[in-house]
Amino acid sequence: MGTIPSETIEQIAAANDIVEVIGSYFPLKRAGANFKALCPFHQEKTPSFIVSPSRQTFHCFGCGVGGSLFRFVMEYEHVDFPSAVRKLGERAGITVVESRGAAEEDRQYQTRRKLLKLHAEASEWFHQNLIKSERGESARRYLKGRGIKGEIAKNWQLGYAPDEWDAFGNWARGQGYEQRDLLASGLVKARDENDAQGRQGGYDRFRGRVMFPIYNDIGEVIAFSGRLVKDEEGAAKYLNSPETPLFRKGNMLFGLHKSKRSLIEANCAIVCEGQLDLITLFETGIRNVVAPQGTAFTENQARILRRFVDEVVLCFDSDAAGAKAAERSLDALLQNDFIIRVVELPQGEDPDSLIRREGKEKFEKRVGNARDFFDYWTEREAANVDLSSAGAKIQAARRTAEIISRIGSDPIRNEVIYKAAARFDLPATDLKKLMPKLSRRSAESVQHDFEPVGSPQKIKQLCILALRDSEVRNFLLAQPWQQMLAKTPGTELLCRVLSADVRPEDPATIASFLASLGPEEEAIVSNWISPKRIPYTDRGLAYQWWQSLTAEPLERELEALKNKIRLPDLTAGEVVNLQKQILDLQEQLHEFSRPAGRTDT
Repeated sequence: MGTIPSETIEQIAAANDIVEVIGSYFPLKRAGANFKALCPFHQEKTPSFIVSPSRQTFHCFGCGVGGSLFRFVMEYEHVDFPSAVRKLGERAGITVVESRGAAEEDRQYQTRRKLLKLHAEASEWFHQNLIKSERGESARRYLKGRGIKGEIAKNWQLGYAPDEWDAFGNWARGQGYEQRDLLASGLVKARDENDAQGRQGGYDRFRGRVMFPIYNDIGEVIAFSGRLVKDEEGAAKYLNSPETPLFRKGNMLFGLHKSKRSLIEANCAIVCEGQLDLITLFETGIRNVVAPQGTAFTENQARILRRFVDEVVLCFDSDAAGAKAAERSLDALLQNDFIIRVVELPQGEDPDSLIRREGKEKFEKRVGNARDFFDYWTEREAANVDLSSAGAKIQAARRTAEIISRIGSDPIRNEVIYKAAARFDLPATDLKKLMPKLSRRSAESVQHDFEPVGSPQKIKQLCILALRDSEVRNFLLAQPWQQMLAKTPGTELLCRVLSADVRPEDPATIASFLASLGPEEEAIVSNWISPKRIPYTDRGLAYQWWQSLTAEPLERELEALKNKIRLPDLTAGEVVNLQKQILDLQEQLHEFSRPAGRTDT
């Protein structure tokens, strides 16, 4: 794979006007200093697709897609980045000469392209087996019994993997795919070590299963989930693709490629466990839905979802496994400051069965009446024990206190403590005593394992100003930003902004920077910089944000040391050493309190 020089990308961006480029595909209407249109990437009645000639960016405030003119061509034409650059270069009469990349980069790029093509064609093959093949009859009956009609199966490209040892592998090899490609995709499994090297035939991973394609957020098939048509003893009911160069289970949310716009509009995500639950809800008209690729949220999944919504409504099954999944999701959701509520389903029901039995209106009412997570948890713990037994009551209260201890906000945690204490008929002070105490090990780990408090908004504003205000950018670049940000989690995007050769007054350099980002990051940044006015124009605020942001690691480290010095098993030497570290940190924080870029006189 060749690499297109950044100078060429900037030259092509400068030679193409984004309004003219997009206007060659469909009409744009002037809206003040910008232009607008109905978004080509999702259905809408009111235009939310905005093109900014001054910044040479586009952004849809409905579905969230956005970025440079390169991103638009990639999304609209369904081509990769080099193809978009070549297309726009040809439009401007600029020849694109690619320099050769490293052999490893070239191999990874070619592997990804081949795997995407294989997954797209495999999805179509599975789909044809379902809708046309005689061997798909059992799968059609199963889906019909679950309320999935032909049109729904088409909308989601559902398919069927024949209950045969090597049906898919034989078909794929007939299409020209090599065994090593099939093994890398995870769709075929190796029989032995020789097979893993691609020298012998393997066997299909998915057999006798209804196939659910798993899409990334731009609609590319990257993996599959298969559900057995006939349950077999010892066989997993659901089977997912293994992790591959395309697919990381903990980074994906099923259905996000279809539900993004509805999530933004509702500012709330209904989270269910299974693919069929999600599909049934979506096709019934409840479209602000997602499902984790597993039984609980990971930190990465929660971070992705936080870009779209502030509130999460957990709609897991009513059994013990569903309650456990809700608990396992808690840490990731709390760390991203979600409002968390829980829909209580009748025993034995899941969202799929319930909405088919009760209908959309009653289900929406259940969602509207969803309880605060901690009210739900406390009530559940209290209902499952004999509160007249002091021992049982204390054990239930201890479990509840452990859950409450995960709340990061002091005011919210205190409010929940008082409500839970009342439910267990205990003084709030007694419930607080049951919360896990800080161990020596955890006190030490706090210094290295933390999330910045209040940082996301500061990072966002500093990114905006670093891209749109030369004075602020120069100020930030004059700081030891690489050293400081290396200590501050969550600042990766700000590091990329400061590392880039960007000139805020030159839109071509902005377009080149946006083109270097992935689609999710590009959409986020284009949204940040799309407003006509900068949200905060007082540069003094930017200096304050920088000081606050870079002081946070020191503040957290100081807090951890203060907790550690309270531990009872410290030696005199350890106490003296900790006192010295605390004084050193306090002096460093005092330096941060001075005005940025100035010295005392």
